[in-house]
Amino acid sequence: GLLSVIQRLKGSPEQELRIVLLGLDNAGKTTLLKRLASEEVSTITPTQGFNIKSVHSHGFKLNVWDIGGQRSIRPYWKKYLGSTDLLIYVIDSADQKRFEETGQELAELTEDESLMGVPLLVFANKQDLVTAAPAAEIAEGLSLHTYRDREWQIQACSALSGEGVQDGMNWISSQIMNRKK
Repeated sequence: GLLSVIQRLKGSPEQELRIVLLGLDNAGKTTLLKRLASEEVSTITPTQGFNIKSVHSHGFKLNVWDIGGQRSIRPYWKKYLGSTDLLIYVIDSADQKRFEETGQELAELTEDESLMGVPLLVFANKQDLVTAAPAAEIAEGLSLHTYRDREWQIQACSALSGEGVQDGMNWISSQIMNRKK
């Protein structure tokens, strides 16, 4: 998972990167975070507040902030955005009735001054479910093609099985390397 991506990066003195992991409640953020940290994903409870995981490897320290997505918590998201190096936004691809709501939340986030120019990785999660919309359809619905002020990527995945997660982390790795140049 995340360790293998970091191990491929050759950092000088330890470089810290701040990654904020957001999305609506029940999108799979905590499952994804546990998958990235190579932890057990069979029992996950809703996040009341936030989780932070730090991973050290080969001169990098990735601090990943997983912030709850319940409606009552979302107004506080902006308090966590300062000094963000990369935004991961997780969408439940099978919860099509909430696509409009998640799109509005993402649009508001990307307009925040703290995130200007910050690369965005959208994980189209729960692709293992038969009702999941394809990543391309989600990208179209979110109008990701209109995001001109930042690098972005949408990645189909299943945080539960791990499928597609490494591909997203490879994209993050390329973003980190591009920023170092």
